[in-house]
Parts: sequence; structure tokens; C-alpha cells
Amino acid sequence: MSDPGDPNYDIPDSEDQKPDNNQLDEKVASLQKSVDRLCYKFDEFVTTQSQAVAVDQNPKNKKNKTPNGQQLVQDDFTTDFSKDENEERGNWSGRLDFILSCLGYAVGLGNVWRFPYLCYRNGGAVFFIPYVIMLVFVGIPIFFMELSLGQFASQGPLTCWRFASMFTGIGVAMVIVSALVAIYYNMIIAWSFYYLFASFTSYLPWQDCNNAWNTEFCSKNLKPAANCTDLGFREGQNGVCYNGSSVYGLWNASVAKANGITPRPASEEYLYGRVWRLYDSEGLHDIGTLHWDLALCLLLAWVIIFFSLIRGIKSSGKVVYFTAIFPYVVLVILLVRGLTLEGYYSGIEFYILKPNITKLYEAAVWKDAAVQIFFSLSASWGGLIALSSYNRFHNNALRDSLIVSISNCLTSFFAGFVIFSFLGYLANELGVEVGEVADGGIGLAFVVYPRAVSLIPGATFWAILFFIMLITLGLDSEFALVETVVTSIIDVAPRLRKYKTWVVLVTAVILYLLGLLLCTDGGAYYLQLMDEYSGGWNVMLIAFLECIAICYVYGFGRFKEDIRIMIGDYPCCCIPWDGIYWWWAITWGFITPVGVGFIMVFSWIQYQPLVFGSYVYPDWGLVLGWLMTMVVVVGLFIPLVYYMVVAEGSLGERFLSIASPRIDWGPALPKHRALVTYVPGFVRDPHGKDTMQMENGIPNDAFNFNTHDNPNGIHNPAFEKEAKSRF
Repeated sequence: MSDPGDPNYDIPDSEDQKPDNNQLDEKVASLQKSVDRLCYKFDEFVTTQSQAVAVDQNPKNKKNKTPNGQQLVQDDFTTDFSKDENEERGNWSGRLDFILSCLGYAVGLGNVWRFPYLCYRNGGAVFFIPYVIMLVFVGIPIFFMELSLGQFASQGPLTCWRFASMFTGIGVAMVIVSALVAIYYNMIIAWSFYYLFASFTSYLPWQDCNNAWNTEFCSKNLKPAANCTDLGFREGQNGVCYNGSSVYGLWNASVAKANGITPRPASEEYLYGRVWRLYDSEGLHDIGTLHWDLALCLLLAWVIIFFSLIRGIKSSGKVVYFTAIFPYVVLVILLVRGLTLEGYYSGIEFYILKPNITKLYEAAVWKDAAVQIFFSLSASWGGLIALSSYNRFHNNALRDSLIVSISNCLTSFFAGFVIFSFLGYLANELGVEVGEVADGGIGLAFVVYPRAVSLIPGATFWAILFFIMLITLGLDSEFALVETVVTSIIDVAPRLRKYKTWVVLVTAVILYLLGLLLCTDGGAYYLQLMDEYSGGWNVMLIAFLECIAICYVYGFGRFKEDIRIMIGDYPCCCIPWDGIYWWWAITWGFITPVGVGFIMVFSWIQYQPLVFGSYVYPDWGLVLGWLMTMVVVVGLFIPLVYYMVVAEGSLGERFLSIASPRIDWGPALPKHRALVTYVPGFVRDPHGKDTMQMENGIPNDAFNFNTHDNPNGIHNPAFEKEAKSRF
């Protein structure tokens, strides 16, 4: 027999009831039905309160109370990862899935090739002073803010701005940046695959200069030529010694260098001549031919991305157990090997033991530290919001932020020892200073390190190990970049959620086709352009606006309470949230936006037209780069204009409406929205989907805020149901 408290319960018709019963009979039946349901819910409420008191009196549960003293839903803190908390959206299916995904997203190729280079360029150990300061005041605050925002709303970067629709453009800009970076970042992974396949040979192809792609200035082809005329050859005015029309060597290295001629390592010529085919292109205007081997390597990279994301976070969350951990295993192995090489100490000494304290007085050093922290953590690209949106509501986002941020920076520091131990060995073998072989960017990963590996016994093994590490480092970051785009598409069109496989496939195909430009002769020129302009100061502008939106429009006071109901009163061991939230108020409200603003202004002041080696980009190429930057900037403000146009009322009323929370802003599940008791008039169930009682037994009506007159008697039009029509 059906229960009268069941929403589907119907009063049975009497046997003699006719289809045309009068209105009085209908009203009596309806009233009886309502009374039965009310009695049922009252009984359930009394039972629930008795259970809640029993739980509340348990000392073990004292620390898990909400600000109002009610026990948080116990099931959220004793998580069963075999089922999703948010069944419609899905959640991470393992306790470490999220942390490893964030760690893999943050720890990328830049940790291996950029950080060590910045250390030796900016005073060695002294660089850690501005680096750590920028981590504390810029990096961690932005990281924690984005994790908290995505987790609280359970929305990706495109739809998490419902607290103020005017900032929807931040999400649009994030998605554009992630898409642009995903295109060229996967190309770097494709190069790593190319090198990996080329390493399966007993003699590495970048070990000598006797290949079709080598030039006459390949270092192993140049012979000692200080006595050029004595040998019967001709001394050129450019410092080159000629044997007829062919190059014999350099009779004056200084003169040759002044004329742009230097010996090229075999590993550099392999990269430029064989992998990039850059010698066949004169610049951006000369794209040349599409190379099938690079296109296939890029296709392989996208196939791996597709199959890793085919089930969303359910599949990528398991792949990262390998891709996030394996690089650390390889780094440890390589460090042990590096410390056994002759000359390793000179590299370590150059890296960390020659501090130059005067570098602290140079503004460029602080700018480098801020930029490295900012981009190393991948902040304001949308990936952190996308990943955290799949968290369970009571996940400790503060703990995860500290773990990932600090681990990322320690990884950079540790990778420096690995890299410079090999650079010390390479410098010893070549008889030069470490500073002459050290390089930044791509040169360190694909020129210097392969060159060092080629000189070590068992070069094939070490090359394979190194490039597998590069691939795994890159894949984690690419997972998050693509997931950011896919999550945003599905959040905007929830009906596509059941077709997520097709969304991932279409996204991967489109980005792959756009990336084919990078597989041409001139592809490296375009990749450098994208790297410089797609995620530069425009990303810092995104971070600046994030701080403004959270602290000054939504309000820090409310955001800190949002965080409290997620992570509890004691998120950091015995340190209460009330004792530390002021730190986030200071950083988000002042220090972080000022720091980000400093980086932006300094970037504008120090702007130099892009060059790639000796190639100077033409004006139209720089315009193309600035167009990529401005696409992101325009994306920031188009939604603002759109919402101002479609909103109703006077200009002031329109602005107020798009700066106010929508009725559906807040946690995704009604049981978590019930915890928002600190906002007058907050709507518990805006979509009317909560027809069941809470999992801890508290019925829906126990926290009914679906009224205009809230419990505190404060009228708040921002949360009126009629506000739906304005958005």
C-alpha cells in the first residue's frame, strides 16, 4: 500500500464516484491528501531531529559542524567513491584522482626546461627569494580561489559566474586560452613522440653530422682552422675558412659570431633540420609542405588524449596515476645517474651555489619569478575550475591547493638538480663553462639534454627514458586543457552530457586539424608565435578580474562562508577557518591583484617585438600574434555588453541585475544549498528537482527559503524567482 507521504500518493476514488464530481468533493479530497502528507513529514522531521542530536553529541563529530552548529551531512565526510554524489554531473572516482590531476596539470614541460634556466640567469639561489614570495602572495591565492569557486558551484569556467553574469566573459576568455594552448602544446608532445621513436636505435640520429639534414656549419664538420692560410685555404671576411667554395672551419670564431655564424651542435641541427624542417622555410610567409611523420605523431597524441578523456574524469582520473607519478620516478633515476657523471658538481654549483645577491635589486628578476609562478601553476586558464567542479562538495580545497602548489614548486627545484648535473657533465666534455651550454625553453629539452644523453654510455636507454618522461609531463597538462573546453561546452548545453564521447571526439578533431599548420616547414615559427601571444598578459588580466569579481562584486564576506560550509571550521589541522580567512581577504582583495597588475604593466613597459633565433618576425606576423591576444581580451567583455543589452529596466537597474547572483547560483545539490543559511532569501531548490528527503533524514521543508520574506525579514530582490526573467 502506498504511503501518504509519497509525492505520487493519490487519494483513491470512491466506488460510486463519477467522472463529473463536484468541486466540493475535489477540494475535500485534496485537503485530506495535504493533511496526510503534512503529518507524514512532521513524523519524519521529529525522527530526524532525534538522530541529529545523537550524532551532534558524539565528540568525534564536533569539528564537522557548519557555522550554525548543525552536523554536516555525515555521508559527505565518509565518502563512498563507488558512487557519485552528483549523479548528473559525476565526481572523481578516487580519493587521489583530483590531486594527481591538478598536480599533473600544474607540473608540465616548463618545470623541466624553464625554471632551471631562470635560476642560473637570475642569480642562482637568490632567485628563490622572489620565487617563494610570489608563490605565497600570487600563486597560492589564485590557485585556492579557483578551486573553491569550481567546487562550490559544481560548474566549469564558462558557467561558474552566475553570482554576477557580467563576469561571464572571464570564462569565455579562459576557454579561448585553453583551446589555443591545447593546439600548440600537443604539438610539443608530438615532437617528444618523434624523438622517442627515433631513439629506438643503437646509434642516436643526433650524434653526428653525416646526415642529409646537416649543414656545413654542424660542429663536428668544422675543423681547427686558426692557420687557415698556412693550410692553403682562403680566409673569409666573415671569419670562415673556405676550401674552395666549401666550409673547412672557423679561422676567427669572434668575427664569425659577429656575422651570425656559430658552430651548431648535431642535436640542434637534428631539431631544426630533421624534426622541424626549419631550414626549408624562410619565415611565416613560407609555410612549405605538410610532413606526414609529424602529422602522424600529432595524431597519435590526440588519439591518446581522446581515449583518456572518453569517459571524462572517470578515465582521465585513472590515467593520471601513471602520467603524474612516472615523471618523478624518471627524475629520481636520472638524478642518480647524473650524480655519477664526471663534472656534475660544476653544474650543481652553477645552479645553486653561486648566489648573486645584487640580482634582487633588478625588477626583471621579480617579474621572472612572478611569471614563472603564475604560469607554472596554470592559474587563470580555466583548468583548475574545470577539474575542481567534479569534486565532492566537502572536499578540502584548501589542503589540496597547498599540496599541489608546494609540490609543483618543489618539483621545479628538484628538476633543476637533474638538468644541471647533466649540463655540468656536458660542459666538462666540451671544455666550456656551464653557462655556455645552458639554454632556456625548447633548446634545453630538445637540444642540450639530447646532446648530453648522446655522450653517456647506454645513450639509447637514457634517451628513451627521458622522452617518455617529457610525454607524460605533457599529457597531464593537455588532459586538463581539453577537459576545460569539453566541460564548458557541456555545461552550456547539458543535453550533450550523455553524448560526451562525441563532444570529446569533435573537439579533438577540430584542434588536430588546426594543429596541422604546425606540422609544416614553417610550423615552428607559428608555434613560437602562439606560445608568446596566446597566454601572455591577457591571462594576467583574467586573474586580475577574478579577484575583483570575487572580492568586490560578489563579496569576500559571503565567499568565505561559502568556503566554510565546504571545508568546515577546521580545514588545516587544529587551525580554525576563523583564524586564517583574513589572510585570503588581504591577498585576494589587495596583494594578489596588485602583484598581477605589476606583472602586466612591467610586461607592457618591457615589450620587445618577437624574434626566433636570428629570425625577426614581420609586422604582419606580430599583428597576427596580437590578434590572438585580443581575441581573449574581447571575449572578456562581449558577454558584459550582451547582458547589459538584454537586461530590462534603466541603466542602473540593468547593471545591478547583472552584478547580482542568479536564482540558481550556488551548490548544485539541494542538500548542500540547505547549508547556505547565512544568505537571506536563498532559494533551496530553484529547479524543483528535490522531491526526496535529504540523505541525513532532514526533509525538504525543514530549510525552505523559497519565499520572498526570508527568516530574517530582509527583502532581497536578487534572489526573487522573478529574477529568472532578467537573465
